[in-house]
Amino acid sequence: MAVTATAAAGAVTALGLAAAPAAAAPTGTTAARPGDACTAADLGTRHPYVKTTEVSPTITHFKGWYVTEGTTGQQTVSTDTTTVISVSVGLNDTIETSFAVEALSDVKATVGLDVKLEYTSTSEESNSVTWNLTQPGYYGFYKGTKKVTGTYGSLNCNRAQQDDGSWALKWTEGPGSGSFTTFTTLEEGAVRCQDSVPADSIMARAQALLDCGSAAAKADHPAGAVAPTAKQKPDRPAPHQAPTAGTPAEQPTATGHSTRAALDCSTEAYKIAVPGKPLSWGAPLLADDGVRLRPSSIFSAHLDNWRLCNVTEQDGVLEASLWNWGNGGCATVAEQNASTERAMLMTVPCAEDDLQRFYIYRDVPGSPKIGVQNKYTGSMMGYDRYADGEFIRQYSSGRQDGTGTFDLTAV
Repeated sequence: MAVTATAAAGAVTALGLAAAPAAAAPTGTTAARPGDACTAADLGTRHPYVKTTEVSPTITHFKGWYVTEGTTGQQTVSTDTTTVISVSVGLNDTIETSFAVEALSDVKATVGLDVKLEYTSTSEESNSVTWNLTQPGYYGFYKGTKKVTGTYGSLNCNRAQQDDGSWALKWTEGPGSGSFTTFTTLEEGAVRCQDSVPADSIMARAQALLDCGSAAAKADHPAGAVAPTAKQKPDRPAPHQAPTAGTPAEQPTATGHSTRAALDCSTEAYKIAVPGKPLSWGAPLLADDGVRLRPSSIFSAHLDNWRLCNVTEQDGVLEASLWNWGNGGCATVAEQNASTERAMLMTVPCAEDDLQRFYIYRDVPGSPKIGVQNKYTGSMMGYDRYADGEFIRQYSSGRQDGTGTFDLTAV
């Protein structure tokens, strides 16, 4: 027993968790910025923050229309699609995860515009424009919007050493940065070359499409549609791609599981436990089952014991494969479920695969508390409720009630 206790203490020291603890000041997470303080309960959470934004008036539907004397009044025109804008966050355009929704909400607050917070596309809008025309002339019937694009970063709570040598928990930029696109509500109207319009407005963009200096704009036409000029030709979008699994903008490569990887694992084994409670991560015996919260006992057959393998560290964040002593497999999120919120954690034969790699965010030295993030999906590990047999699952933003914070304790 004395030998075991000494080994455990050495193992914790090797992970840098054995110095005197320091308290971290609590902070709200809704407006977290790099360098803000966080708490141990935030170790299992993740938040986006907007880094850059650009707002550009964009015409999505347009039709040139000539009105003669006697044809004024209310006109209903079917416009042509010129530009398609689709809402997306990173590689995932389904906007079904809490991380993507929170990112777009931050965009809305940053630019002060009522932007779309769910997946949609301007091509889904009706192309019909109805307008009352009081003067003859060459008109552009249009629909347009303010396209909002930019980049975002991903914040994780992790320990940081202060200038005086003490430690504190802070929000630091982690993996998962990328770009976003969204847009405001479409507006419609009709505009002529001689109309005075606000600069850099949607109406001004529509007026520019009229190509007022061209021969086509100056020529007399019969009432009705005018053949589109070169400026009015549709901006054909690239073929729509199926959503790619995961949230980071540049995902690591996920490979197959056919080859057993030669892992360099620590000699120490650890439990990944719920702080202050008896349940911990327990690996399954059946291949199609998942990692669950289980009580630890002499009958656990080492299914509750994990080793950290191929460990690297960058900016204070550990990266490791989690090898289970009991079934010999490595923790992973199934590739077919990589983009699924609440997908369960499983174990499979170990391979060189970023679905099997995890970032470990640590509390200040002296505390065993950690947060665990899958490298490929960017999601944090947690559970729905504290109960024997409850699955460990992935959550794109983590569990905001603190149930994504675990104790990493040597055994």
